[in-house]
Amino acid sequence: MPCRVTRTTLRSMTHLPPPAEELRILDAELRQLDARRSQLLTRRAWLVAALQQTRQQPRPWASAQSPAAAPPRPETAAPSVQNVLLVLGGVLLTLAAAVFTLVSWGQMGIAGRALVLGAVTLATLAAPVALLKRGLRSTAESVAGLGLALTVLDAYALHAAALSGTDGTGYAAAASAVLAATWSAYGLLPVTSALRLPLPSALAAAQLPLLLSALAADAGPYTITAALLVTAGLDAVAVARLAAGAVRITAVVGAYGMGGWGVLGAGWLSLTAGGPGDASRAGALLLLAAAIALGAAWRGPGIGHALGLAITAGLLVVASLGGVARSGLPSEWVVPAHLAIGVALLATMRAGRLPDAMRTGFAWASGAVQALAVLWTLPVVAVVLLGPAGWLGRVWSGAPSDARAAVLVEAPWPPDAVVAPVVLVGVAAVLALAVRAQAWRPRARLGAAGLLWATALILPAVLEIPYAAGLLVLGVMTAAALFACRVTASAAQVTALVLALVTAAGLTLVSLASQSATLVVLSGLTVLLAAASWRAAVAPFTAPAALVHAAALASASGAAADWPAARTALLVLLVPAAAALLAARLGASRATVPVEAVGAALGLFAVALAVTDPPMLALVLALCGVIAAGTALRAERRAVGYPATALFVLAAWVRLAAWDVGTPEAYTLPVTVPALLVGALRRRRDPRTSSWTAYGAGLTVTLLPSLVTAWADPYWTRPLLLGGAALLVTLLGARHHLQAPLVLGGSVLALVTLHELAPYVVQVTGALPRWAPPALAGLLLLALGATYEQRIRDVRRVREVLGRMN
Repeated sequence: MPCRVTRTTLRSMTHLPPPAEELRILDAELRQLDARRSQLLTRRAWLVAALQQTRQQPRPWASAQSPAAAPPRPETAAPSVQNVLLVLGGVLLTLAAAVFTLVSWGQMGIAGRALVLGAVTLATLAAPVALLKRGLRSTAESVAGLGLALTVLDAYALHAAALSGTDGTGYAAAASAVLAATWSAYGLLPVTSALRLPLPSALAAAQLPLLLSALAADAGPYTITAALLVTAGLDAVAVARLAAGAVRITAVVGAYGMGGWGVLGAGWLSLTAGGPGDASRAGALLLLAAAIALGAAWRGPGIGHALGLAITAGLLVVASLGGVARSGLPSEWVVPAHLAIGVALLATMRAGRLPDAMRTGFAWASGAVQALAVLWTLPVVAVVLLGPAGWLGRVWSGAPSDARAAVLVEAPWPPDAVVAPVVLVGVAAVLALAVRAQAWRPRARLGAAGLLWATALILPAVLEIPYAAGLLVLGVMTAAALFACRVTASAAQVTALVLALVTAAGLTLVSLASQSATLVVLSGLTVLLAAASWRAAVAPFTAPAALVHAAALASASGAAADWPAARTALLVLLVPAAAALLAARLGASRATVPVEAVGAALGLFAVALAVTDPPMLALVLALCGVIAAGTALRAERRAVGYPATALFVLAAWVRLAAWDVGTPEAYTLPVTVPALLVGALRRRRDPRTSSWTAYGAGLTVTLLPSLVTAWADPYWTRPLLLGGAALLVTLLGARHHLQAPLVLGGSVLALVTLHELAPYVVQVTGALPRWAPPALAGLLLLALGATYEQRIRDVRRVREVLGRMN
């Protein structure tokens, strides 16, 4: 193509967009460039920051070479250093002032002493004013503390110099009052009101005047206790009027400290009061303490604080009035008197003008008093429940005279136990009638039922009713508790069940004193517990209990008939048999496993009874095996077949031992034959079963004991029979390619043969020269070495053949 034609053609084909379209294209290109520029700037900023961070981090080698390059870190803040220095300086100045007062004071005249005291004390107390104006508050507090300490030293110096003839305790009381007033005035001054130390110190000093005044006046313990309580009351007033801060904390500590000591002193005086007058004065002190606690609870800012004080006030009222009542009542009525006062506190629950916290506190105080009263009755209940256990060592020794003698076999009767039923009934009545809250009412009713049960339990012993009547009461209680198990509420049902079982156990123990009582009680309890077992909810507990009582009845019946223990075991075995039948009838019930467990335990008990008579023991073991085999017929209890087999084997062994049979095969063959039959059946069902699993145990049981006996048998009959049996087992193993018979039979056959040929080997060995055995051994080793490789191949071939066997 000619050049000019091409240029002309290209010029005509060039595309020139319109201006508007070209402007749009340029704008798009510029926007893309701006976006790319923003991305690059962001990346640059990130890289710069990363480089700066890397430069700021110390290099490992640099830090290792110059550890002192980093600036030291202060371990203590500047305010802490300042406070330590100020406190230390104040302490040192105080010590110096004390040394000056104690040592150098007597070397100066009256004028010098007064001048030094006045100048130092006034200067020290005036210094905080100037320090506060300059803003040095911490320094001002330290100097103020030094000034307060100097006032104490001034008081001591004044007594030592001018008032040494006065009583030290009285002077201390007056000095503490003056110091408290002085420090309070100093702390309330406008120029020193910013100081936090004077007012708490004044309140701390105010704790001493009343107590020291009482001690100085040689007052009795009642006056000293009153001084403590009055001081605590004043502290309580201060707590109610003061705002939160160090002064109020000091008042709280003083109120609790002085009040606690006062309450302890008043309580001790009430306990050790020798008559109504002393008890009344101690009671008045306790009432004063209660009033202080009640007033503090009324004015208390917090609910928890008010609740605790209200509980304390209620307990103090009970202790006060109870102490007065104790001085004029017989000893057995002291606890009921305290209980009555504690119950009377519940009347405040209806007082609408009292705060809720105070009413709740009085209720808790009443509950605490009732709980302590119930705890006081526990020794009586424990003696009635656990005391009859002493009849286990004196079974059928004779019926006691009354119900109290029936429980006092070895334990003593608690003092003042005659009013224990009154206490229990009173607390039960309060729980049943006074508790109105829906959340607590069901629990209160259960508690009341338990307390009434405890009352009925100890009442026969308290009243000393006849022995038979006491048994009847316990029987009625057991029947009533079992009948109460019919209720639907789970908690009530559990409570009734526990009470029934505990009462039944106590009744059983008490009945052991008399033979007729034992038989009647065990019969009745067996029937009652069996009847209660019809309810599925309680059957897991009552059915095993019925079986246990039935076994006890069987044992007691055998003993009453003068049967030996081994013969009585046959009667006891009736109970495990009944348990097995009952478990089969129950099926998947929750009571099945407990019934079976108790039945198994009673079977062991029967075996223990018959252990002294081997023929009877064999019979008992066989019957136990029958029961176990019957249980194994159930599909879910197939595993019981193993214990059944073991029981049959043990029965056979015991019978053989009773016949004086010493041949081991008589013991082992009854095990081997069933084991081999079971193994054969298993192999028929599952041909992949190993011969060791199917026949190993059965063959071992007979072959090994017979082998041990044959080696010690001097005759030829047993080795011959054992060798023949081992040969037969070996041939059967080889015929059917079974590893276990082949290995066991061959091993026993080889050992029997060695045993039989041993005398001849010994005889031949004795006839040979002494060099012959070593020479034969050397030839053997040479032969083995020459054919070592072939022997290894032969051994491998034998191992492979055995491995292919099952």
